[in-house]
Amino acid sequence: MTEAKAATGKKSAWDSVKPYFEKESLAAFFLGVSSGFPYAMIAATLTTRLAQDGIEKSTVTAFSLAFLVYNFKWLWAWIVDGVRIPVLGRMGQRVSWMIVTGLLVMAAVVNLALARPADDIVYTAIAAVLVGAAGATFDIVIDAYRIETLKPYQLGTGSGMSQYGWRVGAAAAGAVALYVAARHGWQAAYIACAMFALPAMLTAIILGEPARRKVEIARKGIAEMWQSVSGPFVEFFRRSGAFVVLLFILVHKIGDTLANLTLRLLFDDLAYTNDEIALYDVGVGFWALIIGVFVGGVIYARYGLKKSVMLSLILMAVSNLSFALLAAAGKSNLGMAAAIGFENFASGYGGVVVVAYFSALCDLRFTASQYALISAAASIVGRFLTGTTAGALIEAMGYVNFYILTTFAALPGIVLFWWMMKTGLVDAAMGTAGEVGEGDARDDP
Repeated sequence: MTEAKAATGKKSAWDSVKPYFEKESLAAFFLGVSSGFPYAMIAATLTTRLAQDGIEKSTVTAFSLAFLVYNFKWLWAWIVDGVRIPVLGRMGQRVSWMIVTGLLVMAAVVNLALARPADDIVYTAIAAVLVGAAGATFDIVIDAYRIETLKPYQLGTGSGMSQYGWRVGAAAAGAVALYVAARHGWQAAYIACAMFALPAMLTAIILGEPARRKVEIARKGIAEMWQSVSGPFVEFFRRSGAFVVLLFILVHKIGDTLANLTLRLLFDDLAYTNDEIALYDVGVGFWALIIGVFVGGVIYARYGLKKSVMLSLILMAVSNLSFALLAAAGKSNLGMAAAIGFENFASGYGGVVVVAYFSALCDLRFTASQYALISAAASIVGRFLTGTTAGALIEAMGYVNFYILTTFAALPGIVLFWWMMKTGLVDAAMGTAGEVGEGDARDDP
């Protein structure tokens, strides 16, 4: 990029799309593929397997508790940052951990393959939790490697490519499992799917240790170990405006989460059929999300972090209002398609730029620990409120007023981020992952 263009901040259309074709963004895609498959192994795939083995529905749904492991991965993320693996550690902190956690995921999936639900449901449950724990740890390494590999201007497109990869990995693993299971049984199906861990492992081996990674590894004593645990938190909260940023992380998605987790209740009460839900919610929604992810990466690259994040917050709020309009209008296939399409476009767009912002908040010395904590905090309030109050609110005020309420619930996040922009806190609280250093800027076209 020329100095004049850099100074004005103007970018051509090609400048905005180009990062999708750079090796760092392509690497993020393959990392996403491996990140998505363990989740699929204990989601719909395991549900189908248990159902076909004649397990009671109440027992099948209880297996969803295996996902809770993902919400607590921040508790041990510091190990990935602070503990060096003997021998393999010579390949680099991230590369060695990618290999080890990839092998652990493969072993956990094979272990689940060997379980026989009809004979020993307890063993199967333990095996599912182990897949969740291994997958969550794999995610810690994958997120850290992605953030440290991407240059600041690539964070948007890299996040988008990672989301594409996640969905491809989850869908492909689910499809392969069903195909192989129909011909060779579930054991062979799960063993075959274990190979989906390889894309991330091979990516790390080929690209090597991230150039932007800053090393801070404790090797001795209790004091140094405590530094590994406390260091990421201490560093974050020493930043100017850190508590305001944390408040934004906690509240920015409350309205969106409340709305999204109640949509199927709305569709059921509006008497949509399963076929209609599959066509509009799954079909239209999928392609709208794919488009939203791509647009998010382009907008982030073209207009930068602050403008793209602010737009995502506004889009998420408006998307909630679209469901209030659908609820007021009653059953309408066109209305459902429009509401679902807009919602998924906004989610895809927002998922890219907000994830890019959260990635930029990380200090490159503590990437794994800080991103695990930030990603967990981003959804916890919305999920808690949904589980404890959403149903009662719908019964008390009806769908129209409920979705209007979720629209207003999105306003604090918008106002808070606007204030952070005006006061300079967005920049002041930025981590080193979002700072442009030597070799991080674009090359001249």
